[in-house]
Amino acid sequence: MAPSGKKPSPPQHLWLQYAAGLTIAVTLLTGILRLGLIDWADRDHCHKLVNEGRWLDTAFRNWQPEGCMMNTYTSKNVAPCLKNRRVLFLGDSTVRQLFFTFAHTVDPSLPATTPNDGGKHTDHTLVSGAQSMSLEFLWDPYLNSTGTREVLSVPARGQPPALIVLGSGLWYLRNPGSGGLPAWEKMVDATFSLLSAASTRAEGGGLPAADEIVFLPVEAPVHAKLNPERQRTIHPSDVQAMNSDLLHRVSSPSSWDWSPHASPAHGDHPLGEVVIPTVFNEMLDPSQTEDGLHFSQQIMVTQIQVLLNHRCNKLLKQKFPWDRTCCRPYPWPGVVQGLVILCIAGWGLVARLWVSKQDNRPVLKSLFPSGETQAQLAIFGLAILLAFLADRTPLWDKEQKQFDAWQFGGFLVLFLVLGLGTMHRGDKDMGFLNRDQTDEWKGWMQIIILVYHYYGGSKISGIYNPVRVLVAAYLFMTGYGHFTFYYRKADFSFMRIAQVLVRLNLLTVVLAYTMDTDYLFYYFAPLVSFWFLIIYFTMLAGSKYNDRLAFLIPKMLASAGLVALVTHQPFIMESVFDVLHRVFRLPWNAREWNFRVGLDLWIVWFGAFTALAVLKFSQLRLADHPSWTMAKRAALALAVLTLAWFFWFELTRETKFVYNAYHPYVSFLPITAFFILRNATPVLRSATSRLYAFIGKISLETFIMQYHIWLAADTKGILVVLPRTKWRSLNLVIATLCFVYISWLVAAATGALTNWICGMPEKKPVLPTQRAAGGVSVSAPPNEAQQPESVPLTSVEGEKDADSLALENGQAHGGASVGAGSRRAVEFLRPVVRGWKEDVRIRLGIILVGMWMLNLLWPAP
Repeated sequence: MAPSGKKPSPPQHLWLQYAAGLTIAVTLLTGILRLGLIDWADRDHCHKLVNEGRWLDTAFRNWQPEGCMMNTYTSKNVAPCLKNRRVLFLGDSTVRQLFFTFAHTVDPSLPATTPNDGGKHTDHTLVSGAQSMSLEFLWDPYLNSTGTREVLSVPARGQPPALIVLGSGLWYLRNPGSGGLPAWEKMVDATFSLLSAASTRAEGGGLPAADEIVFLPVEAPVHAKLNPERQRTIHPSDVQAMNSDLLHRVSSPSSWDWSPHASPAHGDHPLGEVVIPTVFNEMLDPSQTEDGLHFSQQIMVTQIQVLLNHRCNKLLKQKFPWDRTCCRPYPWPGVVQGLVILCIAGWGLVARLWVSKQDNRPVLKSLFPSGETQAQLAIFGLAILLAFLADRTPLWDKEQKQFDAWQFGGFLVLFLVLGLGTMHRGDKDMGFLNRDQTDEWKGWMQIIILVYHYYGGSKISGIYNPVRVLVAAYLFMTGYGHFTFYYRKADFSFMRIAQVLVRLNLLTVVLAYTMDTDYLFYYFAPLVSFWFLIIYFTMLAGSKYNDRLAFLIPKMLASAGLVALVTHQPFIMESVFDVLHRVFRLPWNAREWNFRVGLDLWIVWFGAFTALAVLKFSQLRLADHPSWTMAKRAALALAVLTLAWFFWFELTRETKFVYNAYHPYVSFLPITAFFILRNATPVLRSATSRLYAFIGKISLETFIMQYHIWLAADTKGILVVLPRTKWRSLNLVIATLCFVYISWLVAAATGALTNWICGMPEKKPVLPTQRAAGGVSVSAPPNEAQQPESVPLTSVEGEKDADSLALENGQAHGGASVGAGSRRAVEFLRPVVRGWKEDVRIRLGIILVGMWMLNLLWPAP
């Protein structure tokens, strides 16, 4: 079978592009219709938080509200909401259990259960010293005591309680002498009348009864586990009737208003902030109770989290990561951010639809690309806009991750079958670590990393550790590829640096501004850029002596030692980052950066030394040595044993944090074992998977775009493009199709924009792949500008275009003379425009100054 180095012709795969484009259009339309027709009154998911949800796991630890992500409140982050406030719980034993769970959640020093002091049916008062918070429980199983009426009717002195939680019902059923259902209904009427009066008082300028009032639904007991006495009096049908009555009282007359704070059906006054969390009964499971009435601490903790999310999420800081979306409105972008989004999204469209026709405005046209690059700029801008809509608006829902071993393994097996099914074999030996092979390597690793992120595999140490090796393998290829290039080519020109850094960072930088995140948040691009510069400056120093191993190897070791010294002395990077923050307003985290660099501190150097060894191996023709066959067999056997040992080693580490300490020193072992086995025979070297190679060519874009499209909430959750569905696997398939197609488009667009920014000709000649002895690929193949490592190597040469000539001659395009004022403006702008058009250093300098200005204008978080 002939090797497939070229891109597939459009007719063969055009249906895939149409299918992906149609899928994106349908999901966009579905999101717009859902938001506009179904969820407009509940865009913030406040109603869904307390009324709709399901368990994602069988251990009852991951509760998923419909379409949004919950925050986990602890004593460390509850202070902005409840510090120096008062919280009241009133009701029966189920409310008391909730009260102590609430107290222990906001302050772990407080008891989590009712003290065994014989005072169960009494009031309790707890004080949280850490939060300066007063927590009170009033024992009133019938909610008809004088204390309850005073809490709800007497205006508070000073600041009202932050939260009042009421609950009753089962005692009316358990004790028929209380009056049963009629007495309960009378109590509810009286209670709601007090709440209506309090709401009316607040509307008149008085203080409300509380910032938020929660009336708990009557708990649905597990009838089979009740004792005989309770079974005789507590019936599920009665509980259902009572909860229906409660919901009817707070339901809105309008079918279009599903707010949990709607006006009541009974009475003349609105109830104000009254919430009935019906999901409390949906959380209950028979396996989580022993007496049928009181449920496990896990259930109680989740119920408390729902209450805190509903009460406190609106008070969270408006900054990324935007991973708590329940009952929390998305902010409108600020003026500066909005202008950035508008410019990025509209630049290409303006260039395509308007600027291209302005032949008499050369200065204006010089700010925009021409030809096909205009279309690529428009595609890039629309993709960025889509990322913003996906992850910074309620257009699509976001939900929490949940690891499922069967689904995780099933999708990896599926992609394995698809990858093997697209294998093709070349007619000749493609050489050691050839380009097709490294693309394939990056591709299957990227697939594993994506599925790993989607299912939250980082919580599983046995999965996290091998994935860390995959990231190290990317960095290994970074060291291998860049060292090979500079050793063979010795091209240390500024153009080469510009091409590589722009290609690696363009998408990341644009997303950092449009999404209001942080450049280092997308850690992969900064990391590979950092190591590229380290390799560059290392090879640049004394470059004319790089052919002397006695000079080159000590130089590389010294550079590695210097990087290690800087990494292991935190104050150095902290000082550097402090200067960057003060001068350029870059709020980078030095500790996080040192962790990222230190975790793979040596693997880039191992890649560089491997490249040197491969080049010397080829030059010395060691494959012709009589002992080579025996040495190769020994290497293959050792590689198999190394892989087996590594998996035993990583699985026997207690936690992933323990493994992290070993990772910098052991990650090279499985990587070495893999590339030895992968290149064991000419057949293996010439065979590659088309699917994996395709993903590998867009691996940079998939790694970065996954943050906001495919994943969501800045990688903390998943994007739900199928609204109100429990079929996560189907959502994964559809979202993946959209995500891969968008990443492919962005990869092509970023490559074209890199050429434009760096002043490369739009139609460049094909550069043949040069191959060293032994088949080592040392430069990129043609037509692959979208790849992160494939950067055109030609210099910026060629004739000036018509706009440049017209500008220099003081004439508009087409020969028309300009007026004196226009000529003076042209004279003034001529050096700037000429520099922008002809000198990549000036162009990049203008861009960097513009970014600096943006940082200075950007509002502080």
